Amino acid sequence: MDAADVEGDLVDILFTEAEIQAKLGEMARQIEVDYEGKDLLVVGVLRGAVMVMADLSRALTRHVEMDWMAVSSYGSGTKSSGVVRILKDLDTDISGRHVLIIDEIIDSGLTLSWLTSNLASRNPASVEIGTLLRKPEAMKTEMDVKYVGWDIPNEFVVGYGLDYQERYRNLRDIGTLSPHVYS
Repeated sequence: MDAADVEGDLVDILFTEAEIQAKLGEMARQIEVDYEGKDLLVVGVLRGAVMVMADLSRALTRHVEMDWMAVSSYGSGTKSSGVVRILKDLDTDISGRHVLIIDEIIDSGLTLSWLTSNLASRNPASVEIGTLLRKPEAMKTEMDVKYVGWDIPNEFVVGYGLDYQERYRNLRDIGTLSPHVYS
């Protein structure tokens, strides 16, 4: 879906599909350097990270193993509840593995902080985080994020996996959702 298909629902476009692909390529190059010679397991956080995970993985020029987790802390609202539930756990034993969690956005940071602690308790060699977007103003917890595409303002954004009530995920760009849609 193109931005023109939902033009009245967006305040503006923050990042185009081409800009997103270029940024993911940059992130992939750094990941390759950092994990040279290491057995890397990339863990996508469903559902939002599907687009990021797919395109980031394709940008890598090395073999990479993938697994998925589904966690929830949002419900149908626009703010994180802070209560995390595992809806789908990993299928892979991560003991001794280098794990890179990939998410599409870090908002409050509460969900990823919890998820990082949960995975660290499973005896991996390392656990790091990569995200396409981060909202520094919305962060409610300190956390080390190794790979960040862009820091953005604390606004409600959709597209490229980001949704509002399961809509807009298939938008090719990332844009700011107009308040009239969710008010």
